[in-house]
Amino acid sequence: MKVKRRTIWLLTLLSLAAVISVYYVFEPNRNVDLMTIFTDGTLEETTLTNVDEELKTPTVSSESHLFDDLRMEIANERSQLKEQLTQKIASDDLSAEEKNKAFNEMNNLIKRESAEAMLEMLIESLGYSDALVHVKDDKVQVTVLSDELSKAQANEIIYLVRQKIDDVQDVTVSVQSNYY
Repeated sequence: MKVKRRTIWLLTLLSLAAVISVYYVFEPNRNVDLMTIFTDGTLEETTLTNVDEELKTPTVSSESHLFDDLRMEIANERSQLKEQLTQKIASDDLSAEEKNKAFNEMNNLIKRESAEAMLEMLIESLGYSDALVHVKDDKVQVTVLSDELSKAQANEIIYLVRQKIDDVQDVTVSVQSNYY
């Protein structure tokens, strides 16, 4: 019985491979000419054109280096905490309950980091050039890079944070000027 099943599966896979190969061989809308791919003369025929200066979009780097420094500090603190938790989990001296507690703490730390990154992206999608979100216990500190921040904009950010993070008691929104 097993031999018949294997034979049926083998024949099914072979017929599927045959159908797919026939489809790709006889596909009518093939725009690829295999000879032009393998010839050496195509690079000589290629010309580069200049784009008009008016059409270029100027690059604006308004991200705050302060935010990068703060992110690095937070990342260093968390990596040290992760290392300590990993050592606790790998330790033979601790009980299973203590290891489980350390493991849960590490999972919460990872969830917090991903929530912060997601919130930063969502806040930037609201039109801010950069944002820093720091979750600590039940408090969230949000700093946005902007010239000014109205109460309505701050409320929108607070609403967004409360939507994405469940157990938050205190949300603080501050503004960092573009001109530092």
